[in-house]
Amino acid sequence: MSHPNRNTLWAETLIAELVAGGVSAVCVAPGSRSTPLTVAAADHPDLTVFSHFDERSAAYFALGRARRTGEPTPLICTSGTAAANFHPAVIEASQARVPMVLLTADRPPELRDSGANQTIDQEKLYGDAVRWFRDLPEPEPTGRKLRRLRTDAARAIAESTGVPAGPVHLNVPFRKPLEPIEVSDDVPDDLAEREPLGAAGRGGPFVRSTGGRPTLDDAALDRLADDLAGADRGLIVAGPADPMTAAADSDTAAADAGTSAADAAASPGVDPDAVARLADLTGFPILADPLSGLRFGSHADAAPVLGGYDGYLDDRVVGDWPDPEVVVRFGASPTSKPLRNYLRDADARQYLLDPAGEWRDATFTTTDLLSADPERTIRTLAERLSADATAASADAANWRDRWLAAERDYWAAIDKFDDDLDEGEPYEGAVVAAAIERAPDPATVFVSNSMPVRDLDRFGRPRGADLTALGNRGASGIDGIASTALGAGSATDDPLVLVTGDLAYYHDMNGLLAVARCGVDATIVLVNNDGGGIFHLLPIEAFDPPFTDQFKTPHGLDFAPTGELYGLDFSRVETLSAFRDAYDASLAAEGTQVIEFRIDGEESHRTREAIHDAVCERLGR
Repeated sequence: MSHPNRNTLWAETLIAELVAGGVSAVCVAPGSRSTPLTVAAADHPDLTVFSHFDERSAAYFALGRARRTGEPTPLICTSGTAAANFHPAVIEASQARVPMVLLTADRPPELRDSGANQTIDQEKLYGDAVRWFRDLPEPEPTGRKLRRLRTDAARAIAESTGVPAGPVHLNVPFRKPLEPIEVSDDVPDDLAEREPLGAAGRGGPFVRSTGGRPTLDDAALDRLADDLAGADRGLIVAGPADPMTAAADSDTAAADAGTSAADAAASPGVDPDAVARLADLTGFPILADPLSGLRFGSHADAAPVLGGYDGYLDDRVVGDWPDPEVVVRFGASPTSKPLRNYLRDADARQYLLDPAGEWRDATFTTTDLLSADPERTIRTLAERLSADATAASADAANWRDRWLAAERDYWAAIDKFDDDLDEGEPYEGAVVAAAIERAPDPATVFVSNSMPVRDLDRFGRPRGADLTALGNRGASGIDGIASTALGAGSATDDPLVLVTGDLAYYHDMNGLLAVARCGVDATIVLVNNDGGGIFHLLPIEAFDPPFTDQFKTPHGLDFAPTGELYGLDFSRVETLSAFRDAYDASLAAEGTQVIEFRIDGEESHRTREAIHDAVCERLGR
């Protein structure tokens, strides 16, 4: 075992330990101070390196990959503002509970607070957004420090994939020389013989961390099961899902077996079959957020999975319905504002299942916060209810049928409206609906914030297809959308569809470099309403000025040159039939295609309102 200098030894030890802990890929942004880490990553035979010019795009790419796999994709950058550019993605990862490990290179301690070039205060740079921070010691070829380094690397993975999952920051200072230059007597020749444990590790993870699942005791489970069994009117509400991590799944031995989290958890959320079983035993409908992992999948063909509620939870439809008696909720706060308001106003016992015991209800109407793993709790409840199964009461059957009828009537009303709509008057929701309806089985579908995710919520009809729908709903920003989507696409062989708005597309054009540099193909649906169309949903629309110039902010940009700039096939369509043809052709083609659909944002919003009114009038009769 020979290393030219202590920096090389230090970096190779850190990278090797991350790989031993299950890491299979890293994202690297070029820089000088991070040279030892970059070289160590590039030289490791079991590591895929995704190279990015832009630190912000790199961080969102790593975020997307972790969303899809459940394992962190560590980030490597140089010192200074390079590390600061990770911050938006760090916030999203923290809010959305996505594993992330940050390796920020730094100047040696004596240069801090000295005016030295490219030197900022990187200690606890991300504040409370990280689960754990460690300012690593300077490299030193001693057994104790190398063992501590390996322990820190193992701990970083465990903290990142724990409960709740999230970002971890390791700050790594280096002195020159940064390159693998031979430095005489810097690393003892007999280091491996004198300090075998620190120098070579254990042949696997230096520290194996076994994550448990928080569970309820039998008495609490019995009370919950009794409440569900005794209720005629109940709902199961699945919000946007957290990524499932192998470290948090005590039913798998992925870490001990040396397999990646991607092999142990291919998609986010609670097991759909477990939720479907609970719905069958209780008679409760499942209100499935499009990002919950429950709206799409084979279970949706038989289970009472509802996806149209955003369009019919209106007083004109449900005003004379009885309130639910009990609601079982899990996942983040639902995307749908009508659903959030419905739950706010319901006179019901509302159980919120959260493995971290954190509060995720901004309407503050939850009555019972259960610090327990949702999947295990749901499975256990199903077992208890199955043992005491009795025929559903007439009231329970009527309650379920009421919701199912509203769901059927909603989609029938949408179909009728679309049939009557002139081909030359498309609306944004119809584009999103077509993208979901025609997406291949299987596929990964990533949707931007602002209007696309809202249109997916309202117009994304449940399907029996294996669609993994993802979005950045932690902090709900429009930054890094393309990069996150491409990161998710890099983790699977499934076709990738990105549905994005024009501002989000503009905001992350740098991220499109990953198509060529990281070898990720996609179908990109660009819904261009020339500015912030979502602001038409807000009262400020009535105040113009300043609405147009300061909120909607029309830009008039022609995005066609991005095709040549980033090596994409770019096309523009104006009708739904043309979109369907271009979309189908893209899914069947190699490479990445951008399909731009230009839509008048105000007219689209008026159409959305008209659809809502027509649906509520029909269902409220």
